[in-house]
Amino acid sequence: MTVPKAVILRVYLVYTIVLIVMILVIVKSFSIIMDGRETIFATSDKIQQRSALITPRRGEILDANASPLVTSVAFYDVYIDPTTVKKEVWEKDISGLANGLAEIFGDRTAREYENYLREARESKRRYVLIRKGVTNEVRRDLRKLPIFQLGRFKGGIIDNQAIIERKRPHDELLKRTLGYVKVNETDTLYVGLEGAFNKYLAGQPGEVLEQRISNSWKPTGSVIREAIDGYDVITSIDKDIQEVAHSELQNQLQNKGGRYGCAVVMDVKTGFVKAIVNLERAENGNYYESFNHAIGTREVPGSTMKLASLMAALEDGKIQITDTVNAVGQYEFYDRKLHDSREWGYGKITIKEAFEVSSNVISKVIYNSYKNEPDKYLKRLESFGLTDRVGLEIKGESAPTYSKPGDSQWWGGSLAWLSIGYEFQLSPIQLLAFYNAVANDGKYMKPQFVTHIKQGSNIIETFEPKVLKEQICSQKTIDIMQECLEGVVQNGTGKKLQSTFFKTAGKTGTAQIANRNLGYGAKGEKKYIASFAGYFPADDPVYSCIVVIAAPTDDIYGASVSGTVFSAIANKVYATSLQYHKAINENQTITTVPVSRSGNRYELNEVLNELTVKKELSGKGDWVETKKTDRAVQIKGRTWEKGQVPNVIGMGLKDALYLLEESGLKVRIQGYGSVIRQSLLPGSPAVPGGVIEIELKN
Repeated sequence: MTVPKAVILRVYLVYTIVLIVMILVIVKSFSIIMDGRETIFATSDKIQQRSALITPRRGEILDANASPLVTSVAFYDVYIDPTTVKKEVWEKDISGLANGLAEIFGDRTAREYENYLREARESKRRYVLIRKGVTNEVRRDLRKLPIFQLGRFKGGIIDNQAIIERKRPHDELLKRTLGYVKVNETDTLYVGLEGAFNKYLAGQPGEVLEQRISNSWKPTGSVIREAIDGYDVITSIDKDIQEVAHSELQNQLQNKGGRYGCAVVMDVKTGFVKAIVNLERAENGNYYESFNHAIGTREVPGSTMKLASLMAALEDGKIQITDTVNAVGQYEFYDRKLHDSREWGYGKITIKEAFEVSSNVISKVIYNSYKNEPDKYLKRLESFGLTDRVGLEIKGESAPTYSKPGDSQWWGGSLAWLSIGYEFQLSPIQLLAFYNAVANDGKYMKPQFVTHIKQGSNIIETFEPKVLKEQICSQKTIDIMQECLEGVVQNGTGKKLQSTFFKTAGKTGTAQIANRNLGYGAKGEKKYIASFAGYFPADDPVYSCIVVIAAPTDDIYGASVSGTVFSAIANKVYATSLQYHKAINENQTITTVPVSRSGNRYELNEVLNELTVKKELSGKGDWVETKKTDRAVQIKGRTWEKGQVPNVIGMGLKDALYLLEESGLKVRIQGYGSVIRQSLLPGSPAVPGGVIEIELKN
């Protein structure tokens, strides 16, 4: 039987086709093995994969009351893979998704979004951009939309974390002390608390699998290793005290002028810093936190150094504080002269009185006491802790510098100049640590900024107060100098700084400094640095404080320039700190209706219930205004719409700041007590970033 030729040709054709298909299958199978493709019918280029790092969330920096000073905000790039959505789901919900996107972003109409997404699905695009850099809040809203609510594999949403940005909720507040970590091509800069505690804040990166799609690398969702978020750093900073110190220093700089100013508030018993402000004048005339002068700028302390000089002489038995001196107003040392601020001097006064009025006759006292043994004087300064670094965690602290016998700058009158704060340079926080030791009955504490490291609710590490010197001098000398420091405020250069509520103690300082590259200048061109260092309340010190203002243009004296800032800080801290005030119902029964401030309804209600005070309630809302009557406290609700300026009249500073900052406003503060005036009318539009001024009065 002969097979027809046509049949043979068909068999060969079928055989050839089968062979070609088998070869294609083998090639496709090999390709799957080589590049990990899911199906042999995929038409894309070879899939390339790699591992990539997952950036951990950096830990927060919090104040002593757990209020965020620095936080991490994550931003997300949102895409959609429309090919993963089932056809029936797509057709049913695509309009709802488009409407939601148009409502959230407002950059396109719903019709435009729908056309954009439909076109992408028809083109079989698998990585379609929705929006880059959205916040986590927007990301959560997107995940509630139709289709997207089905998740990554059924709803096609791809919302990978793009970047994490560090944010300071309080803008310039503490900016330089909080610092940053900046990676450069050649090195990494570690500045402030961010740099000092980077090992705790940084966390550990994770690892995720990426694949190459459309000439770019995209996460597959396969996590190789989870990232470990950084720990939170709990500082000793009290945001309320920080805000007071910042606003008072800023107001004074704007009024008096100055190249820069700084203020530091420290807890006397522990050495923990409660506030630190550094403001420097920019070219536009405004003041910003651009350099940490409190830590990194050494300058002559001026008359604040007289405290250490008299302490040395008392310890060495060179003087009695009641010794009489003749303050003639001018004191010669070889070819140079020192002058008192009062040209004709003060006449015959005691050394204590000379200290109170800051007479430079003290230079004569110290010179005569140590001219034959200057090393003994310098050894005393060393024993007081004034010649060494205090060992701050934050970078930038330099060791004090001073003239010593044998140095090129030492001359016959160096002792006299050293005794009143010249030929000696140290930073404000180093000088404050010394004054803090005097307030602390001689115990010299290390200034610190951080109390705890936490992970969630777990404490990882605790930083205890550190004693640098148990006793810098005898208790007798400490008692004498504490009395002298009180005398400065009661009788001397700081007399106008007295408070009617509590005693303060401290020393004024005014010293001539170089006028940049112009040297020390002629009369009328001279520049000065004004300072005040002290503590409060004087009879039971809780806080020490130093205020330094360099090159003020209106007034130069430590009392009127820096002392007024110290006094304002002390008064406001005292007024707002419960530790200074006894409860009004302690050991007594409330028989009269107390005066109360406006504020939060629930907090006020709790206090009045505790005091068993009768209330008359009206209106709704979380915030209320109060009025005292003969019978009760009237409480009336206050309400306002979102986006409007709240009414904070009658409120304390803490409540007023909370409400105004929640509305997006920047607050400028004058006075202390309760708010009596606000510059923006209640109910007017609250423009984010707008400035509102509030005036407080007791």
